[in-house]
Amino acid sequence: MLLNLETKRLILRPFSTSDALDMYNNWSSDDSVTSFLTWNSHRSVNDAVSILNLWVEQYQKPERINCAIVLKSDKTLIGGIDVVGYLDGIPVIGYVISRKYWNNGYATEACSSLLEYLFSLGHKKVRIDAVVENIGSNKVIRKCKGKLIDTVDEYIESKQKTFKINIYEVYKEDYILK
Repeated sequence: MLLNLETKRLILRPFSTSDALDMYNNWSSDDSVTSFLTWNSHRSVNDAVSILNLWVEQYQKPERINCAIVLKSDKTLIGGIDVVGYLDGIPVIGYVISRKYWNNGYATEACSSLLEYLFSLGHKKVRIDAVVENIGSNKVIRKCKGKLIDTVDEYIESKQKTFKINIYEVYKEDYILK
């Protein structure tokens, strides 16, 4: 699905293959950013091109939502947010922000926008997971009204490591739509 959303400071738009260099330079090659993601840092721009090709192809699926996060002010690509999948029909959100833009509220703003959209489609709850040690991401989820429902151990094959994962749910009735 090709989704376009706007917030006060951000544009959420579909990724394109022309985003590869910015994606690589801004976050996908940064081990500090990718350390808590399910995929490893990109070692070349070609890695970014490959994943973007896959994402662009997946836009054919109506349930696939994947947005680039772009600053309105200067059109800088600073991250991405997507519905990584559905568990029993419940959308699961994932997001990433360039380290340079951490602690500015951008992840919260993007996440809130996607939550509003998903609730407008009729979803009653949305799931968001975060590695326990990822303090920033856990804060974002709590700011978005996420309620911790469980903490589980999950082995991430690409990292060859087991992580403690906080599982949150955001409920439509608790969420104030703007």
